[in-house]
Amino acid sequence: MPFLGQFLRTRRHCEQREAIQRRQGRRRPAALECFAALAMTGVMIAPASATDLTRKRENLPDLVLGNDQGNDFVVENKDIELESGKAYRLRIVAKGGQEYKFYAPEFFRYIWLNQIVIEHKEIHGGGPPDHLEFDEPGEIAIEFVAIKPGAYKWEARGLEAKGMTGTLTVK
Repeated sequence: MPFLGQFLRTRRHCEQREAIQRRQGRRRPAALECFAALAMTGVMIAPASATDLTRKRENLPDLVLGNDQGNDFVVENKDIELESGKAYRLRIVAKGGQEYKFYAPEFFRYIWLNQIVIEHKEIHGGGPPDHLEFDEPGEIAIEFVAIKPGAYKWEARGLEAKGMTGTLTVK
């Protein structure tokens, strides 16, 4: 960062100027002048180089509910591990003949949801969904950034006793 040294020198200079003005009893602080000086060092353009997390997302293994062989209550990849601060795409696939109501309220609360994709149609919203429901076989993809570490339970509501539960763990 070529501007770091210049930034530190400018910041130190600003702090010294403000201390002198306070000792002299001046009412107008040098803060505005210092802000302008810091802005000119390039500090204000630093956020422009920030990484867009949604562009570097990782595809997680599909969470599959049921299978094509007639077992409606088998789950593939029921426990998935993620890393906080990373972007992911999770496909939830229903292959069985049941109506699956996918609930993960705590998990949905602690992620930043970019979009939900159903049959190449995108849903963008301001908050987490209550649940995702499959009335027939299909898939729903959620694209998100994991935020808060924790172990979050998910369930296919009404089918928990049949083993339709798992954990999404954010480390």
